[in-house]
Amino acid sequence: MPRLTNTQLSKLRNQLIEEREDIEQRVNDNDHYGLADSLRDETGELSPIDNHPGDLATEIYERGKDIALLEQEQLHLSRVNAAIAAIDNESYGNCMTCGAEIPLERLEAIPDTLYCVEHSPRQHVSYSRPVEEEFLHPPFGRTSLDESSVVNGFDGEDAWQIVEQWGNADSPAMSENRNVSDYDHVGIEAFENDGYVEDIESFLATDITGRHVSVVRNDTYFDYMDSEEGDRTLEDTD
Repeated sequence: MPRLTNTQLSKLRNQLIEEREDIEQRVNDNDHYGLADSLRDETGELSPIDNHPGDLATEIYERGKDIALLEQEQLHLSRVNAAIAAIDNESYGNCMTCGAEIPLERLEAIPDTLYCVEHSPRQHVSYSRPVEEEFLHPPFGRTSLDESSVVNGFDGEDAWQIVEQWGNADSPAMSENRNVSDYDHVGIEAFENDGYVEDIESFLATDITGRHVSVVRNDTYFDYMDSEEGDRTLEDTD
């Protein structure tokens, strides 16, 4: 047994009992954080299957939060019960890992602890990450090839940009592109040339022989001319 006196043990035991009663009362008073009610009762829907997930976003968030809070209360309650049991079997006050005496100051601050500071399991921060992240890195999975020096083809980012043109939840005010004033340029790299590198490549064309040169007078062509980048002799080319 540690150097704790009977008076100190009695005081700590009473404190633990009060904590247990507070936890049990708190859980019962709020009906186990509302988990006693089904999601159907909260939403008024017979089934969430026919609804878009966004329609139940608030309810799903609150249900997840309630589950986490209840699990925290249950964990705290299990620690309190374990500490009370340790007092009853006269092992309280000694670290379960190394057997060293736990200072009275620590027991008064955290009466449900069964470990010294050095071996407290709750002080270790987990840096483990889901194994799926190894597959999902970099963004767009392993098909984002913008940084590759040997590949210059259609990749996962290009696929997303095509899909994104049909709309997403962003608006010009929320776009990562600055100076956006319309929805046509909201997407990622929306100003990027599509299918060509230099502007002139989008409107200057040849036939299959490469001899007959023609000009496709598209929007890029007129922007090119208005910016005085182009040769006006192209105007006479058919």
